[in-house]
Amino acid sequence: MDGPDTARVAVTQPFDAVLGYRELGPAPSDAPTLLLLHGSPGRKENFAVHAPRLARDFHVVVPDMLGFGRSSREVPDHSARAQATAMFALLDELGVEDVHVVGYSLGGAVALRMVESDPGRIASITLLSSIGVVELELLGDHHLNHALHGLQHGLVVAALEGVPHFGAWDGGFFGTGYTRSFLDTDQRPLRAVLETLDGPMLVIHGERDFLVPPEAAREHHRLVPQSELVLNAESHFMVFREDSDVDIVLADFVQRVEHGEATTRAHADPGRRARAAAPFDLSDVPPAGGMLLGLILVLLAASTLVSEDLTCLAAGLMVARGRLPFLEATLACFAGIVIGDMLLYLAGRWIGRPAVARAPLRWMLRPAAVERCAQWFARRGLGVVFISRFLPGLRLPTYFAAGILGQGFFSFTLAFLAAAALWTPLLVGFAVLAGAEATPVALLLDRGLLGLIAALLGLLLLLRLAIPLCSHRGRRMLVGRWRRLRHWEFWPPWAFYPPVVLGVLWLALKHRSLALVTAVNPSIPDGGFVGESKADTLAALGAVVTPDAPRPASHVAATLVLDEAPSLAPAVAADPALPDLGAETAWEAMSAVGLALPVVLKPDIGQRGEGVTIARQAEDVARHMASASGRTLIQEYVPGVEYGVFYVRRPDEPRGHVVSITEKARPMVTGDGERTLEELILDDERAVAMARTYFDLHADHLLDVPPAGATITLAELGTHCRGAIFSDGAELLTDALEQAVDELARRDPGFFFGRFDVRAPSAEAFMGGEFLAVELNGLTSEMTHVYDRRYSVVHAWRTLVDQWRLAFEIAAANRARGARVTPLRELAGAAWRFLTGRAG
Repeated sequence: MDGPDTARVAVTQPFDAVLGYRELGPAPSDAPTLLLLHGSPGRKENFAVHAPRLARDFHVVVPDMLGFGRSSREVPDHSARAQATAMFALLDELGVEDVHVVGYSLGGAVALRMVESDPGRIASITLLSSIGVVELELLGDHHLNHALHGLQHGLVVAALEGVPHFGAWDGGFFGTGYTRSFLDTDQRPLRAVLETLDGPMLVIHGERDFLVPPEAAREHHRLVPQSELVLNAESHFMVFREDSDVDIVLADFVQRVEHGEATTRAHADPGRRARAAAPFDLSDVPPAGGMLLGLILVLLAASTLVSEDLTCLAAGLMVARGRLPFLEATLACFAGIVIGDMLLYLAGRWIGRPAVARAPLRWMLRPAAVERCAQWFARRGLGVVFISRFLPGLRLPTYFAAGILGQGFFSFTLAFLAAAALWTPLLVGFAVLAGAEATPVALLLDRGLLGLIAALLGLLLLLRLAIPLCSHRGRRMLVGRWRRLRHWEFWPPWAFYPPVVLGVLWLALKHRSLALVTAVNPSIPDGGFVGESKADTLAALGAVVTPDAPRPASHVAATLVLDEAPSLAPAVAADPALPDLGAETAWEAMSAVGLALPVVLKPDIGQRGEGVTIARQAEDVARHMASASGRTLIQEYVPGVEYGVFYVRRPDEPRGHVVSITEKARPMVTGDGERTLEELILDDERAVAMARTYFDLHADHLLDVPPAGATITLAELGTHCRGAIFSDGAELLTDALEQAVDELARRDPGFFFGRFDVRAPSAEAFMGGEFLAVELNGLTSEMTHVYDRRYSVVHAWRTLVDQWRLAFEIAAANRARGARVTPLRELAGAAWRFLTGRAG
């Protein structure tokens, strides 16, 4: 139909565009006009068979809709509503007033929108293999369908933009016009249009239509009591068939409309009008079939790569709603689980531990969890693969660990398939039962997308609770989770800090500068806001030692600064026989200043104990230096008790003050000769709250059984997030201690505000001013005594806001004395460099 007689016309509604179209048959003044609207993807050639036949008796207009054929391709709106407006603009250009509209597939939505916009111009409407009510389209929900269309559009755009095709795909059949037409169209209003349609309507549909189910045609016929329904044995593509009688049925209907013989709503059968007024029955929604079923099953399989359990639950709910058959849904989930987890096993086998550091595995696996599962696997054997399927959280690291340890492919596959074959139908079946009629989950599903999300989250929560309750480990982990929720000291930063942030913003508003506070410590870049060098702050206190000055000043731990040394870590990983130059450099530097094991190795820039190693053996030094980057600090190990001492001095004061002391206790458990270290941690009333942290720290020994009476230290670093226990040590403050801290702090004339982390042989020695400082933190350090469990979260918030008030006041005084305030742009840049690992 696209030949020399194809015309194009410019329209201005709904926006400036060009429409390609073809006119056939008599003039509009001599015969009724038929407007034939194609589907998506499609063009006017969809009617190449039937348009010429209809043109014997009617004036036929066959346009290319916006985004297709000879019409404008790049338009801002491809929705059915925009297409309807454009069609009226075309009819106006052609001088056509009244029209019989035939909508094929997506064109049916355009036809209904035309009725909604100007019903007086529509003599009749015919829905030919047409979409309509959203409940019978694809997944049966606007939001779910919209997400699916969005994914489809994204894939098409990615293919067009990302794959070199040299223009061969431009204007292709499955282009952005196709994807946008569905993405932009909202089918939800179409039910209301059908419920109020007064004029004659014909519905033609094939019983073998696998794209739009025949139940959709029956529902359209029910909603429009005056409509006529013709169901035949054809498929969705009957319009293309030479032997189809679509034109005959359509011509007969239009002739009867023209002669006033077709029924309108006002004259429809009362019984049909009553049925049309009844609410839609969800039981009428048919199971997905054909191409749609295949699409949903592929999506389910792919979704298991994101969340296996959530996908199985979603599949079960779709089975409960009658949208999917149980067997097919279960097999799709099973296939996705097998593919994803086998890829994980192969990654462990072919790539090994380095794969954990690469995307996407580094988003899913923690190295400590992999090591823990590797140990578990090595001790318990192949049964671990089967058991882990029923323990969410252990599956991925266990399968990866199986690959690392070289577990045989066939034996692993056999155990894995047996577990997955048992677990998958159980989980899908659980969701089917939960979503059965009259259950709370079923009531949620009746509320659309939000109800579906609520139902899925509820079932997932139930699953996450039910399975752990079946084991001692699971029950104790739930106890730990509850205690982390109950005790604010374990809250994550996003839950704890908002009130403090609001207090800081109020102080910034009061002082008319958010960056003012960076002047609190003029000798530390940005006052110690973020990313300050530990080496520089310790050097100002006299802690840094060199071969020429191998002894530190008093009250500071000897600290050796090792500039970035060449490391052969990647090569060593491939060939352990190669020496690691980083470790050799460390040993040479330590020997030059007289440092011996044990020592503490830490990065020059970091916080919260990240990257800190207490090295007691040569292997610890080698392991740390193999992964180190940037400057590394090697510090003498100071035994004894650790404290956090917060110091404040106003610029006009001759002496500073200690305003907070924190006792940092190292958590311990005692062996009984029967329980493993993991069990001891889980059974400890406080350690259970930080069980995962301690598991990571002791991944190599969790299955060991400590001898009766043996004491195991769970955390050696005095960092709360790494497991240390904090308590208020205000009663330890003495004049001797405060004088010693003040003398230490005043070695750096530009330091006024921050926390020393110190170690002392005993509490008595500490009170007498006998200690060694191992670290100094500036502006963003905290008065950590607030983490004492005796204090409420409100007390902690109030104390920390008061701390920031002091910082602003000291910074204001320093600014008045000429101290520099870091501009906000520089401050943001420093924070960004720290967060992205480019600080220093």
